[in-house]
Amino acid sequence: MAEKDQNQGIDSIEINETINKAEGYISENKKSISIIVGAVLVVILGYFGYTNLIVKPQEENAIREMFMAERYFQMDSVNLAINGDGQFMGFQEIIDNYGSSSSANRAHYYLGMCYMKKGEWDNAIEYLSGYDAEDDVTGALALGAIGDANLEKGNNEEALNYYMKAVDWDKNQFTAAIFLLKAATVKEIQNDYKGATDLYERIKKDYPQSTEARDIDRYIARASQLSAKG
Repeated sequence: MAEKDQNQGIDSIEINETINKAEGYISENKKSISIIVGAVLVVILGYFGYTNLIVKPQEENAIREMFMAERYFQMDSVNLAINGDGQFMGFQEIIDNYGSSSSANRAHYYLGMCYMKKGEWDNAIEYLSGYDAEDDVTGALALGAIGDANLEKGNNEEALNYYMKAVDWDKNQFTAAIFLLKAATVKEIQNDYKGATDLYERIKKDYPQSTEARDIDRYIARASQLSAKG
């Protein structure tokens, strides 16, 4: 028991020494600690200030501008959608002025699709590649459109690569079946009829309710026959 009391006394002394050292350190470095705490507060306040005073108002402005640009896109007024009408911005100006906003990100998708309609394949690839997909469907459509642009440029292997990326991005009955069919078409262009047959059969198996599956047996029969000849 005496030894236990002695050990407790030693522990108390050590604790007191630790506390004294800590107090001494704080006392000696009070100014430095205050500067660090102050700097952290400045960063926190700066973040909230930036978010509330700059980011949110910019996002609200961008949303208003996007409304008309999207309307022009839906009306197939491609040039107005790209460049604006003098009163409202087009997708290009929204990207230039609100680059960090969600609306500017979405504008990359629309602008890329506008350039697809204009047949400007390199511009289409550039802006669609800059789109950070906000949902599965537009993500798949963007990848598929990059595939289309590459196919138009004669980059068949790159087109095939993007079609398969689009399939893997969102395996729904609508987009996946479309891009599997396009991928199979590229395989046929490359005289890879076995590869085309495999993709056609995948449509039949995985997406039997899709529009693309309606004539799939005919595609399978033709590609299989050509594969056997090869």
